Amino acid sequence: MASLALPDDDLDVVWTTRRLHAAGWSRRSLARAVADGTLVRVRQGRFVAAGANGDIVAAARVGGRLDCISLLALRGVFVHQRPDLHVQQDPLASRRPPAPPGVVYHWRASSASKSRLGVDVVEALAQAIRCQPPRSAVATLDSAWHLGLVDEADIDEVFTRVPRRFQVLRRLLDPRAEAGTESIVRLVLRQLGCRIDLQVRIDGVGRVDLLVDGWLIVECDSEKFHSTWHVHKKDRRRDMAALERGYATLRLLAEDILYHPDRVRAALERILKHGAPGRNS
Repeated sequence: MASLALPDDDLDVVWTTRRLHAAGWSRRSLARAVADGTLVRVRQGRFVAAGANGDIVAAARVGGRLDCISLLALRGVFVHQRPDLHVQQDPLASRRPPAPPGVVYHWRASSASKSRLGVDVVEALAQAIRCQPPRSAVATLDSAWHLGLVDEADIDEVFTRVPRRFQVLRRLLDPRAEAGTESIVRLVLRQLGCRIDLQVRIDGVGRVDLLVDGWLIVECDSEKFHSTWHVHKKDRRRDMAALERGYATLRLLAEDILYHPDRVRAALERILKHGAPGRNS
């Protein structure tokens, strides 16, 4: 048993009984591997390696592939909310169980090989555009592009796969955005008619998330990167340095951006109405 190796060491590959037998696995060694947890039987005659992601395993159990925002989240891409598991299903496939609670089926063909348990990123992005509100979709696309999972040609390919009504989103993308929350705030500010510069370096301050109308610095802070006193001290010193140079700083919380967008928009409108510090003095 110890000398047997899996035909492929990827954790998003499904192996059939036939393929494992061809690689030298006997029925007995297969049974032992399942018993000791080396392999996980996901369906009759189909197995995945121990350590495979839980969402990958769940998609395999219903005979599909991980898709859409579920696949993208697994790859580290920003998605706003993902309460359901999104699974690609072949429309010509037979004997697929009804979607269990919390599972969304996307019935379409995939270019992924039959052994792969996840669609490619371009496919997932094209589906995610359909499954999210426009701002969230832009933030997801920005994130995948910023992470280097896709390039401009891939982005163009994504938009060949979606209906015409989504084409307007293409010109809103900007891969300089380092977080999905930055993308969402950028779109709100754009709707307010502001001039927005991303990832601007200011002498004596450093790089800021967004510079609005040349005077308002907007930082999008999350608990992940702003949870320690050391970071808070650094942020406050940056804000003081910015104010010394004539900039005002607004720090928005990621949870407010994501879950209270109307409140954030209203605050931005009021702040921008007042204008730059000292303008009316």
